[in-house]
Amino acid sequence: MFGLYISHPQVQIDPQVAVPDWSLSPLGRERVLAAAARPWVAKLQRIVSSPERKAIETAEILAEAAGVEVEIASASHEIDRSSTGYLTHDAHEEAANRFFADPSHSFRGWEKAIDAQQRIVTTISQIILEHDPARPIAFVGHGGVGTLLKCSLAGRPIARDGDQPPGGGNLFCFSLARNLAECRLKCEWTPMEFWQGET
Repeated sequence: MFGLYISHPQVQIDPQVAVPDWSLSPLGRERVLAAAARPWVAKLQRIVSSPERKAIETAEILAEAAGVEVEIASASHEIDRSSTGYLTHDAHEEAANRFFADPSHSFRGWEKAIDAQQRIVTTISQIILEHDPARPIAFVGHGGVGTLLKCSLAGRPIARDGDQPPGGGNLFCFSLARNLAECRLKCEWTPMEFWQGET
């Protein structure tokens, strides 16, 4: 069976609101609804979300289509970037480049990439350990920690060339096993509404 990591799509950017509290934009919601109509969603038997609002909103739409409840994994939040607060698009892109290029050092107080990777891998590992691999599962979260998880699954070093395409709302698929170390990456980041399901 398969596991998925799904990043939330476009959000309503509001510099006056803390980033974890941002919600989906109309376009983002439209994309999740389109994905929810795909046959693979109905196969999901568990959906585990980051505690951030935009991820929960994404997970809730998918969960309604799958007929399951959303579970929250509190440690699966996005990279902690609270030290810099809101950054413009160009400033954020430059910061992200620095984050991935120097994983063992903090960029202006951001969570280190190696620490964020350990956090997301540990969180997903703990869930996989007690999960029946015969039951398809989806983790809904963020592009940054998702890329760090993807690098680990693929056995690759941390690097931004593994990052998702712009806009978010992408997923990658991996095989399920009794522990995360035995799970294998099965596809690269793919827009959620275009993914055809496990092949």
